[in-house]
Amino acid sequence: MAATLYLASGSPRRRELLTQIGVPFVPLSVAIDETPAPDETPAAYVERLARGKAAAGLASLADRQAVVLGADTTVVLDGRILGKPGERAEALAMLQALGGREHEVLTAVALAAVGRSAVRVVRSRVAFRPLTSAEAEAYWATGEPLDKAGGYAIQGFAAVFVSGLEGSYSAVVGLPLCETAQLLAEFGIPCWQQQ
Repeated sequence: MAATLYLASGSPRRRELLTQIGVPFVPLSVAIDETPAPDETPAAYVERLARGKAAAGLASLADRQAVVLGADTTVVLDGRILGKPGERAEALAMLQALGGREHEVLTAVALAAVGRSAVRVVRSRVAFRPLTSAEAEAYWATGEPLDKAGGYAIQGFAAVFVSGLEGSYSAVVGLPLCETAQLLAEFGIPCWQQQ
């Protein structure tokens, strides 16, 4: 019997991306502490969170054939992790800092099954054109920045700010599809399944 894939994420974007490549899954709600550890590098941070979500999801299941996918995305500017802004001033400061510059987006995807786990970290570079404070205010007013790493969604209204992208578009959205498909294949879960 084929393994059941569980997605340990509440992100609608990750659900859409898995559906896009024809992989059925069962959504799973997990909660882990997302506070960066002292002196933790951004790459170690996203890897720890992705692994933690997958492991927490697996621990919550009685299904011994389960495979759990966990993922995490963070925006990095000048070596500093830009998380999800908690309020307007923080979001506006992030957008102003990103304007006219290039930043890094790190996304980790992890799979966990009984006795086995694997992870990949994908790095992408995103360039923003310069932003005016009026544009940052108007973007904040859309409501989109609130639950997004770095305070923006490349697949949403913020697409107009992006002047360049080097790497994986889907990773910037929240799930690197090429690497995810490779990991899933290693765990016996094919893409393009008939739904």
